[in-house]
Amino acid sequence: MDPYLALKWLHILSSTVLFGTGIGTAFQMVFAMHRGDAAHIHGVARGVVLADWLFTTPAGIAQPVTGLALVWMAGFGWTEPWLVLTYALYILAFICWAPVVHLQIRIRDLTAEATGPTPPEARRLYRIWFALGWPAFLALTLIYWLMVTKPPLWG
Repeated sequence: MDPYLALKWLHILSSTVLFGTGIGTAFQMVFAMHRGDAAHIHGVARGVVLADWLFTTPAGIAQPVTGLALVWMAGFGWTEPWLVLTYALYILAFICWAPVVHLQIRIRDLTAEATGPTPPEARRLYRIWFALGWPAFLALTLIYWLMVTKPPLWG
C-alpha cells in the first residue's frame, strides 16, 4: 500500500475510534447517571475510564501524529487557515477532555462504596463533566467538516 494512503487510513481510523468511543462512553455515562443508582453508575464509570485508556488516549495521540505527517506528505502549508482552525479546535477538545477523564475517575471512585442513590458530589462532578463534553464534541464535529471540505476561511 502507498505510504500516504496507509497513513490516511490510520488517521481516519483513529478519528473514528476517537469520536466513536467519545460518543459511546458519553451515552453510557449519561444513561447511567439518569438512572441514578450508584452501583450501576460505578460499573459504567469503570468501563468508561477503561475505554478512555484503551481507545481514546491512543487515538488521541495518533490523530496529531498522523495528521501532521499527512500535512507534510500532501504538501499543505502548516498555516493553511483550515489547518490553523483544526489545531485550535483539537487543543480545545483536549483541554475539555483532560479534566473529563479526572472527573470520570472521581465519579467512579465516589460510587464505588455507595449504595442507593447517586452521591451528591458525584452528581455535581457529572454536571461539570457534561458541560465539558459539549465543546469537545462540537470541536471534533467541526474538525471532521474541516478535514473533508478544507475551506478557504481567510487570507
